[in-house]
Amino acid sequence: MELTRVFDILDNLKLNSSKTDILSNKELLPNGRSGKNWVKHSVSDFVSNVNYISAGLLALGLEKKNTIAIMSNNRPEWNFVDFAAQQVAMPSVPIFPTIGADDLKFILSHSEAKVAFISDKSIYNKLQAIQKDLPNLKHIYSFNVIEGVKHISELIELGKKNYDQAYIDAIKAGISENDLFTILYTSGTTGHPKGVMISHKGLLSNVKALQALAPIESYWKALSFLPLNHVYERVLVNLYLFKGVSVYYAENFETIAENARDIQPQIFVSVPRIFERVIEKFYAAGDKLTGFKKKIFDLSVKIAEKYELNGANGAWYELQRKICDRLVYSKWREAFGGKLVCIVSGGAALNPKIERVFSCAKITLLQGYGMTETSVVIAANCFGENNIKFGTVGPVLSGVTVKIAEEDGEILMKGPNLMMGYYKNQEATDEAIDPEGWFHTGDVGIFVDNKFLKITDRKKELFKTSAGKYISPVAIENKLKECKFVEQCMVIGEGQKFASAIIIPNILNFKEHCKANNIEWLGNEKMLECDELSKLINEHVKELNKVHAPYEHLKRCKLISAQWSVESGEVTPKLSLKRKVIKEKNKAVIDAIFGSGEE
Repeated sequence: MELTRVFDILDNLKLNSSKTDILSNKELLPNGRSGKNWVKHSVSDFVSNVNYISAGLLALGLEKKNTIAIMSNNRPEWNFVDFAAQQVAMPSVPIFPTIGADDLKFILSHSEAKVAFISDKSIYNKLQAIQKDLPNLKHIYSFNVIEGVKHISELIELGKKNYDQAYIDAIKAGISENDLFTILYTSGTTGHPKGVMISHKGLLSNVKALQALAPIESYWKALSFLPLNHVYERVLVNLYLFKGVSVYYAENFETIAENARDIQPQIFVSVPRIFERVIEKFYAAGDKLTGFKKKIFDLSVKIAEKYELNGANGAWYELQRKICDRLVYSKWREAFGGKLVCIVSGGAALNPKIERVFSCAKITLLQGYGMTETSVVIAANCFGENNIKFGTVGPVLSGVTVKIAEEDGEILMKGPNLMMGYYKNQEATDEAIDPEGWFHTGDVGIFVDNKFLKITDRKKELFKTSAGKYISPVAIENKLKECKFVEQCMVIGEGQKFASAIIIPNILNFKEHCKANNIEWLGNEKMLECDELSKLINEHVKELNKVHAPYEHLKRCKLISAQWSVESGEVTPKLSLKRKVIKEKNKAVIDAIFGSGEE
């Protein structure tokens, strides 16, 4: 069948798949027993739940174009509600569960959401505090059992009592590919979030084009853990469903490896920070080895970090790689269940070293690039001859057009996946999309070999020193985080005579170092001021400075005790730094760095 609306994916599944585990998640065992078990939903369950929820929404009196908010962790119910809303022409408004109260109030008010679907008590408490200011919000349903809150099962029962498939089909028939599918509010680093309007055609065109990403087969399993509230994971999950792949939702970020070993997935997607942490854990395990095993591990790391595609390093290198694969890399693959075919990185710049390490270990790591406004992918490395180049975000996706602005190198795009505009914000829409229809991404880039797109800077993140020199902080931050004693960092220096950085140390790795070197541990706070820690990080900074221009050298870096998170407001849900917020919270530290005389 021809797929023109996103919900056609479900009808296609119904026709072509009888899987018993199309959507699965872990839930507590019944009757008070300890532990969790995978709860699997068949294609038939999926279709039935979606249709009953659609009927339930209509029975509540909701109409076409009424908006539905979803504020939950990843779970099958998220998909049930998403498909149920879209097939009766009610645009969904996904909201990150960890969002702050002010942004939550703005989004629910701005979108005029009539119903909110939530997952747990903590989210309900947020809603309760602001509900009096949300006159449009008429109904709240929960996926978990919460006293005093209607459960999703009640809406399903309401739908069963008022079920009229012919009426639902009539509504579906009247929905065009150009109709509004969803409103995604960008997490932006400044100001109120903007509601990105995405059509059915916009998201589905990206799903279809991404079939070329990898040799995806219907027997595959995918592990999902990035928030479905973000278009990145949402597009990939729809791709999985489009291809008949079983989707398993991880419990949380801490259980990714455990869940992967359990289900043995062929694919998952993530952001660079997760891959950085994986590499850190691999390396930390290697540091504990001794003797011959340590020598083999160190050789494996050396080999992996120099990996080039297609045997470009020669026969001797490939022989060493084969030995390392048997002794080391195979164990890395086993950590993810042993069946991974590929993993995909997006959301932020990926260090090429990480691409090399994973690919050397026969886990193909594909870096892509896109934005919420482009629903989502603009370019991506993908399987196939000469379709991958380390350090780039790959070839431009089929159907998408990209050009580099002559005046400043900004990446401009056109394509069927481009947003309809910003919801109730024509001024912002006109600012983002020029009169010729080109969307201005805000990223600066070049084409390598006339094929591969390479992101070189972010226009808004570049800053200028008092000497008039531009510095790209992200590139330097990525290099800084290669030090295993650096957990998080932000490069600063706008309008100053030199660049510097605020650094949050990786206390766990430093603790391991102290244990190995017989250094007494006096507690996290005291050890933050330890000369040994400063020495280790400063040595890395000195090496880093050697490969950068003098005006990019980091001076007077300051270690701080903190943890930047989505909940505390320093990073966005896709883990980008909110630089303004971090600067405000660390004003005294920054003033001390730049206020202590000439360097």
